[in-house]
Amino acid sequence: MTSVNAVPQLDNTIDDHVDGNIVSYFNLKRPKSFFLFAGAGSGKTRTLVNSLKTFLKENDRQLRLNGRRIAVITFTNAACEEIKDRLEFHPAVSVSTIHSFLWSMIKGFNSDIGEWLASDLRETIAELEEKQAKSKNPTTKTYIDRAKSIEAKRQRLEQLSEIQEFTYNPNGENRERDSLDHSEVIKIGSTFLEREPLMQEILVARHPILLIDECQDTNKLLVGALYAIQARFPEKFCLGLIGDTMQRIYTDGRQDLGTYTPDGWAKPAKVMNHRSPKRVVQLINKIRSQVDTQQQQPRTDAEAGTVRLYICKSDSQDKAAVERSIMLAMSEETGDPLWSGAGADVKALVLEHHMAARRMGFLPMFEPLHSSSRLKTSLLDGTLSALRLFSELILPLKTAALAQDEFTVALIVRRASPLLGKRTLQADGNTQLNQLAKAETAVSHLLELWDNGGDPTFMDVLLNVAGSGLFSIPDALIPIVRRKTDTTQEELERLFKELGQADEQDEASPLDHWDRFLQTPFSQIESYRSYVAGTAPFDTHQGVKGLQYPRVMVVMDDAEAKGFLFAYDKLFGVKEPSDTDRKNEADGADTSITRTLRLFYVTCSRAQKSLALVAYTSDPEGLKKNVIEAGWFEDHEVIVHD
Repeated sequence: MTSVNAVPQLDNTIDDHVDGNIVSYFNLKRPKSFFLFAGAGSGKTRTLVNSLKTFLKENDRQLRLNGRRIAVITFTNAACEEIKDRLEFHPAVSVSTIHSFLWSMIKGFNSDIGEWLASDLRETIAELEEKQAKSKNPTTKTYIDRAKSIEAKRQRLEQLSEIQEFTYNPNGENRERDSLDHSEVIKIGSTFLEREPLMQEILVARHPILLIDECQDTNKLLVGALYAIQARFPEKFCLGLIGDTMQRIYTDGRQDLGTYTPDGWAKPAKVMNHRSPKRVVQLINKIRSQVDTQQQQPRTDAEAGTVRLYICKSDSQDKAAVERSIMLAMSEETGDPLWSGAGADVKALVLEHHMAARRMGFLPMFEPLHSSSRLKTSLLDGTLSALRLFSELILPLKTAALAQDEFTVALIVRRASPLLGKRTLQADGNTQLNQLAKAETAVSHLLELWDNGGDPTFMDVLLNVAGSGLFSIPDALIPIVRRKTDTTQEELERLFKELGQADEQDEASPLDHWDRFLQTPFSQIESYRSYVAGTAPFDTHQGVKGLQYPRVMVVMDDAEAKGFLFAYDKLFGVKEPSDTDRKNEADGADTSITRTLRLFYVTCSRAQKSLALVAYTSDPEGLKKNVIEAGWFEDHEVIVHD
């Protein structure tokens, strides 16, 4: 990749030529594949959108006459929607996530999918059985979990022949017998694209141009498959990779992107940081200098900006109070009163979801569901269907009712209540007036739970709604509700068998997790809802990639995070690298230090005005000494917090 280490001139238009270069690579008769280096705040999405718009002005008709579309793959649903919107939902461009794209390629190839799954299951079972045979103690958790996994995979293998059509929902839990899970779609789709000539020909025929945004975190299996297709069809297929290797924060991305680019590819680069103030750009350049020579320049009209590192003792008893006092200190340092305010004026970034849940007060309801391997993913992205009964129906209803917003209350009930459903209203004896009266009574009965400052549990709310029939009860919660009714033992056992089976990697059944969740206060749902919607003052270090905020506070606390992938104490030199770190470094592989360095770069580069870094450690003075000697901070920028 071309080095951009030294840029002699300060010119805010220095990257303008890149858009034109990209357009020239899209030539349908002489396509040129490329890797676009686009660092933090460089406007890569703007370049992607502008290049496509320019190209489509001349080539839209030709693409559509031939039934072809440009494919854009990006990392999140939010990024997809942003790109679609900025392209004005152009019909010649297909924008999707990695999972959605791969499913669109393999959907309908049911016999091939079945054969792949059968082969993969047999191979995995054989590997697990070999490990089981070598195990000396059949009473350990590892042995028991492995036995459960073997049994689950055997059952699935036996059921494959009964499946006529496989299904998949990119935004769902995919727990039906005929469903593929998220990792399977990645593996199957990538394998088919890499090995099946017909699949490769289908892809090139559909999409002569394929662009991958955030390519550094795109699954390495897919990237490898697309490399193979580009090598086979260099005169017909343009593959464009857009990203920044320094912002790779997930472990399944390809490590050599940027250092390895096939012969004949173009390697354009953007060097301007349009987002951050000068001091932040200086800091992230210093961080990056330990990895490569890529450096950015700030805009000529950028603010000076403020960066402060606050070092705190890791055994601090009330960390939320510590962080509030740091925000007040930042208000004084910057002269910006919004640092001291509540709400979303400051975005605080924590390492792990539990840390945010604890600070926002919804940890009791969060932890039981997060500890389930089956429920965890949907909990974090806000799509857990049973939980949405509380977050998307009951909470808005309660909020509107307490605000005396009768219109919104009526809208929610008419839209979602089976009491006013078409089938109910068509039943004999059910007049609209009678059903409206029942719905009003049900709402009033529900709201009584909050009378006199009441704080009901989720169980209280669930049983109230189930009793009145105000809303339908999600399948996952039906067995729990039925415990309180006259359901026959036979029916109850059937429900528990269908919905209560534990995952192969989860000792407890989902019902056990739901039981614990339902005992917690309903009042926590509001904070949870704002957190998963991205409107809360907290987010994770990993979750804000691609986003930006005027005021950023990065909380670094290895002890509270309890993880092993990231280690800020090691990065700041107050803890020695482990033997595993040293071995991985010698092998040229990732270490906890290199992963943390990249994550530190990502979090710091989110700031548009000012940046507060909060490091919890057992050795405050040692940390201060190390970061100043490293040249990351000036002495006055580092404060050991009492």
